Amino acid sequence: MAITGATTLFDKLWSEHTVCELDNGEALLYVDRVFLHERTGSIALQSLHTAGYAVRDARKVFCTMDHIVDTFPGRGDQTLMPSGTDFIVATRKETRAADIRLFDVDDPDQGIVHVISPEQGLVLPGLTLVCPDSHTCTQGAIGALAWGIGSSEAEHALATGTLRVRKPKNMRIVIDGALREGVTAKDLVLHIIAQFGTDGGAGYAVEFAGSAVRDLDVEARFTLCNMAVEFSAFTAVIAPDEKVEAYLSGRDFAPKGEHWRDAIAYWRGLRSDGTATFDRELFIDAGNVGPAVTWGTSPEQVADIRGHVPSPESFAESHRRESAQRALEYQGLQPGKPVSDISIDAAFIGSCTNSRLSDLRAAALVVKGRYIAPGVRGVVVPGSRRVKRAAEREGLDRVFMDAGFEWRDSGCSMCFYAGGETFGEFKRVISTTNRNFEGRQGPNTRTHLASPATVAASAVAGSISSAEMLAERESLIA
Repeated sequence: MAITGATTLFDKLWSEHTVCELDNGEALLYVDRVFLHERTGSIALQSLHTAGYAVRDARKVFCTMDHIVDTFPGRGDQTLMPSGTDFIVATRKETRAADIRLFDVDDPDQGIVHVISPEQGLVLPGLTLVCPDSHTCTQGAIGALAWGIGSSEAEHALATGTLRVRKPKNMRIVIDGALREGVTAKDLVLHIIAQFGTDGGAGYAVEFAGSAVRDLDVEARFTLCNMAVEFSAFTAVIAPDEKVEAYLSGRDFAPKGEHWRDAIAYWRGLRSDGTATFDRELFIDAGNVGPAVTWGTSPEQVADIRGHVPSPESFAESHRRESAQRALEYQGLQPGKPVSDISIDAAFIGSCTNSRLSDLRAAALVVKGRYIAPGVRGVVVPGSRRVKRAAEREGLDRVFMDAGFEWRDSGCSMCFYAGGETFGEFKRVISTTNRNFEGRQGPNTRTHLASPATVAASAVAGSISSAEMLAERESLIA
C-alpha cells in the first residue's frame, strides 16, 4: 500500500506489508517468515492438519527445539518437564510432514528462536516475522517488523501467509548521550521500564533512536528490543545501519552477490523520515543510567545497585503501593535494605535476552580468575549451539567452569518454569532473563533481573553486586 508524506519506520514496514484494510479497523498483513518452537509449534501444525489445511509455503517457515528441551550435556529427547518428550516427538513428526526446516535437539545450528533467527540471517531488515512467543520483538533490532502471536494466529499465518492485525500507534524513545562504563543495554531497558512503567508502551510500536542507540552493537540492540514486551509495546524497531549490514554479511540465509547489493540499497531507506511525527516521544539521557537490578516481581520494580529496597509508601499510585507490598512479601525483603546486602543462592546467565557471545564475554571478563561464593549455584546456558562453539573456541567455557559455573547446551532452560528444571523453592536467583513475576523460575523462586556482568559479579560476591562494586570490595580486602 502506497503512503505519502513524512513517515515513521514502523509505518513504512506496515504499509509495505498491508494487503488490504478490513472493515473492523484491522489490516491484513503479509507475513514473510513464520518461526515455531516445540512448545506451541506442534499444536499449531496438528490443528492445521486436523482442520484439513496445508502450510502455504514451507520455505518461509522454520522451527526450533528451544523451550522444553533440556540443556544438560549429552541430552536427547528426554526432558525434566512432564510430557516434554511428547512435544518434541510431535514437533519433529509435524515439521517433517510439512517439509519445514527444523533445528532439532541435536542439530549443530539449534538454539533459542530469537537468537538463531538473526544469527543465520533468517530475519532481515524490512521483513515481517511472527512467532508464538512474546519476545519475538527482539528481532526488530535489525529493522524487521517482528511480533509475538498465539497458536491460533500461527495456524492462520501458516495456512495463508497473512494475519489480521490492528495497527498500534507510534512511539519513539530517543536515547542520547553516552552510557557510563559498565552500564549495558539491559540496565538501559530496565531504567526505561522503571521510569515509565510496564504499561508505558501499551498500544504502541516503539522505535528506539538517538546517539546512544546508534553506539550500541547489534547484539546489545537485541537486548533493548527484547524487553519491549515487558513495556507492553506491540513491538520495537531500530533503523538498520552499517553495523546491521556488517552483522548480516555472510549469514547463511542472507542475500548474496547482486542480491546483497540490492538488499543494502533497500535497507538504507528503512528509517523514519526527518519530519515524521510520533504519537508519543520519550527522551532518555544515557548518562543518567546506572547498573540496575529488580527488587520485586515486576520489571518496573527496579533499583540502583548502590541503592535501597523502597518502601511501598514511596509510590504515589495505590495499585503500585499494593504491588510493592505484595512483591516484598514474595521476595522476602524489607524496605530500606541496601540492595548490595541481598544475598543470593543462584546466578543464571542465559535466555533470549542475554545469551549471545557478547553477553558471555562480558560475564566471563568479570569471573575470570575468581570463584563463585560458597553456597551459590551458577549456570551458563548459551543461546545457540553456534554461540556455544564460538565461546568454547575463545575458552570462555573454561573460564566459567574454573569459576564454578555449570556450562550447558543451548536452550531457554531456566528462563521460565513449565514443570521442568528450577533452582528451588524460596531460592533467590539473580538472572539475565526478562521476567521476574511470581513463580517464573519455579514455585516460590525469587528472581532478580540484571545484566550479565552484574549477574557474574553477584555470583562471586554472594550478594547483589556490580562489577565495579566487586572490584572495590576486593581492593579493600587486599
